[in-house]
Amino acid sequence: MKIVFATNNKNKLTEIRKILEPQLEIVSLSDIGCEADIPETADTLEGNALLKARYIADQYHLACFADDTGLEVEALNGAPGVHSARFDDTTDHDSEANMRKLLHELNGKDNRRARFRTVIAFIPASHDTDSDSSPLLFEGMINGLIAREKHGIGGFGYDPIFIPNGYDKTFAELGTDIKNRISHRALAVRKLADHLLHHFH
Repeated sequence: MKIVFATNNKNKLTEIRKILEPQLEIVSLSDIGCEADIPETADTLEGNALLKARYIADQYHLACFADDTGLEVEALNGAPGVHSARFDDTTDHDSEANMRKLLHELNGKDNRRARFRTVIAFIPASHDTDSDSSPLLFEGMINGLIAREKHGIGGFGYDPIFIPNGYDKTFAELGTDIKNRISHRALAVRKLADHLLHHFH
């Protein structure tokens, strides 16, 4: 079964393919020739995931899913949250600038508690007559701490400064095998996979 993952983020694509293939074939936006910059204007992770999934379902009539992920830091009242990719608003998706800003805002704060949250919205293909084409939401979450400085070169986004509970290394140091077992995205994807493999096999 072929499913569109509404992203062109190669890191996310690789991560998700490792978890879902070979049972399911995952194709990206560029694979289906979608050049659109799908707006992420909602004020929640759920809202953004739904916007992206609905766009693909409406335009291409293919089964698809989209995710939105936020890093929610307790001492910053849940920020950056839905704005995680553009936390440093002078840049766009610049991970280094985002991490610099976050570490700066936490400077001198002892409460380093944070959580990563991923929400996946899945919409079945509209021509699947035996399936309801209303969207389904799957959530994954992992608690941890924000490090005082960056560690490790693996991963992407905030991985070099996020230490998951139960570990003493950041996601960037732990490597993809461990991250793909425990991460917020992995947990949400596993729920999606359980649903898909149960319904389509």
